[in-house]
Amino acid sequence: MKIQKRNFTIMWISNFLVAGTITMIMPFLSLYIDTMGDFSDSYVQKWSGLVFGITFVSAFLMSPVWGRVADRFGYKPILIITGLGISISILLMGYVHSVEGFFILRLFMGIVTGFIPTSLAFISSQTAKEVAGKTLGTLQMGSVSGSLFGPVFGGFLADSFGFQYTFVITSVVIAIAALLVLIGIKETKKAPSKFAHVYSRKTVIMGIFHHRLVFNVMIITALIQIGNFSIQPLLSLYVAGLTDSSQVALLAGVTFSAAGIGNLLFARKWGQLGDSVGYEKILTILLILAFIFIIPQAFVTELWQLMILRLLFGIAVGGLIPITTALVRRESPIEIQGEMMGYNTSFRFFGNIIGPMFGGIISGFIGISSVFFVTGGLFLVAFIVLLLTRKMPEQDFERVLLNEEAHQQA
Repeated sequence: MKIQKRNFTIMWISNFLVAGTITMIMPFLSLYIDTMGDFSDSYVQKWSGLVFGITFVSAFLMSPVWGRVADRFGYKPILIITGLGISISILLMGYVHSVEGFFILRLFMGIVTGFIPTSLAFISSQTAKEVAGKTLGTLQMGSVSGSLFGPVFGGFLADSFGFQYTFVITSVVIAIAALLVLIGIKETKKAPSKFAHVYSRKTVIMGIFHHRLVFNVMIITALIQIGNFSIQPLLSLYVAGLTDSSQVALLAGVTFSAAGIGNLLFARKWGQLGDSVGYEKILTILLILAFIFIIPQAFVTELWQLMILRLLFGIAVGGLIPITTALVRRESPIEIQGEMMGYNTSFRFFGNIIGPMFGGIISGFIGISSVFFVTGGLFLVAFIVLLLTRKMPEQDFERVLLNEEAHQQA
């Protein structure tokens, strides 16, 4: 028990450091590109989008791979490898002199971006199913806290010391997080059961598609990120239309952070409720709450109204990640828990990729406020699908996997 508590504490601190420092460099990516040459605005904007998005694309592809490797060799080695990999890639970003080189380093960073999802899988594997929601919700508070403070601190460092030193400081902090894992984490490897089954990657993928609940949960995971990221690039424009203040960037940051604060305050509580009354019930409630709180954001006439609604939306969304993670952990056979967490993370990264493009396209055709309607509609669809899924006969995921394996061999 003491080992588990120590592992959890170290992972909470490490997640705070990694999430905080990774988001430190986000506010000035376009400004950094602009220092590499005499570029036009359109060139900087194009490459800013590519540099921002490529990390999520490579992370989307690699997350299940890291999960599968972790299932075989343990979570601690993967935590150390990905932590040091992120640290090295960010360090090199501070010394890159071309946009193409910056793009390649961001691509590499996505390949090794497996620290936080691996930490979720690691803590989940050591947590009793009865308290998985509460524990994962508490762990999520670490990464959310870091994400809230990271951009503000990163902007301060960039203004005070310059871009290069900010990259160096970020790299060092992430290396410290990896060092904490190396020194402080004690992983108790479970001896494989003589009945343990080795599933091929194809079997696992097809099993996900044929298990109604697991597939629906992963779709919801993507929708969470689409809902968060679809409005993010447009929020400053939306805020500008609600205020006459000259500090639009600051107010947009505060408005966006309001959802993070709601997330931070209630993630643990939602997870705890899921443990006690059932994950499916709480997930259904949260989806309808997300719909209820996102739609009115299209009708606000004052900035304070938007801030309050973003806070309420964050409260609802705050429970979705720990609940969906706990559900995937509950349904997954022990032999493939890491891989399943990896696929769940891939759906999150898929949402990160689709969200900004989705929001941009929708707003370009029918206006920014319409993004709230369409995103709300996606949450409503997910609510209806989950409601229908709960009324259908339950499926045993391991049986689905075995049936799929037998079908492939036939």
